[in-house]
Amino acid sequence: MTDPKTTAQALITNVEKVIVGKHDTIELAIISLLCQGHLLIEDVPGVGKTMLAKSIAKSIGCVFKRIQFTPDMLPSDVTGVRIFDQRSREFVYQPGPIQANIVLADEINRATPKTQAALLEAMEERQVTIDGETHKLDEPFLVMATQNPIEYEGTFPLPEAQLDRFMLRIRLGYPEPHDEITVLNSQQRVHPIDSLEQAIVASELLAAQAAIREIYVDVLIKTYIIEIVTRTRKHADIYLGASPRGSLTLFRSAQARAALQGRDYVIPDDVKVLAPFALAHRIIVSPSARIKDVDAESLIREILASVAVPGGSVKPN
Repeated sequence: MTDPKTTAQALITNVEKVIVGKHDTIELAIISLLCQGHLLIEDVPGVGKTMLAKSIAKSIGCVFKRIQFTPDMLPSDVTGVRIFDQRSREFVYQPGPIQANIVLADEINRATPKTQAALLEAMEERQVTIDGETHKLDEPFLVMATQNPIEYEGTFPLPEAQLDRFMLRIRLGYPEPHDEITVLNSQQRVHPIDSLEQAIVASELLAAQAAIREIYVDVLIKTYIIEIVTRTRKHADIYLGASPRGSLTLFRSAQARAALQGRDYVIPDDVKVLAPFALAHRIIVSPSARIKDVDAESLIREILASVAVPGGSVKPN
């Protein structure tokens, strides 16, 4: 069986040739990839969101397509359209850019909600339906979306249903000064993305994704996950708590992190590290809490601090 840690490390090492000084963020992106989950990269312009997505796609060597979202984009520009073929005298499906293994939805929140919604079926069911005809998407399939903070001009907030379909939401942040010097040096003549080579093949990724699901999760860890998610639904400062998809995301991503750490079992620290990235974008902070400048990440960390960490138990044979 393929060792997911080996596959993940090969990807991380390769991506770090382009994205400097962001090991933890790259690791989160690879965790999402190993879990067959979609990734939302949110940050200010110019910090490398698009380059991270392109680096991951190039490292896998799958079919990669980029969709540059704009306010005038239509849903058919994403999913494709049926056109009339004069020769056959019938309508035929003309695939859109969604028909790829890795889809970069660049600046997704610059498109209107109607166009954003065109991704919903593809992200959840890995298929698109055009005029009543369903078309399956190839595996592996991953949407990596970038978005600017909603305070920026020309942006539309993503609908809650859209946000819930992203496994993790990550941020890159500004680089440290010494890392920024490395970036300047590496791009003095050419961009490192131009010479980035493929690190793994698609079959290795699919095998690693299957291996992740075999990581052992004790019933105490499952209960711990459910307790954290349940607290989001009862917290006074949270208007809308995380969905059951949030529980499954935390469960699956904890398996992937355990594998990256070289373990075949999940520990509470896996859950604690991933909870802010897996749950914060799935909750809606109440208006009264927003007035007090309370954000979703701080609420998740408050919940983590209040939930008792489970003790150990004997792993069954």
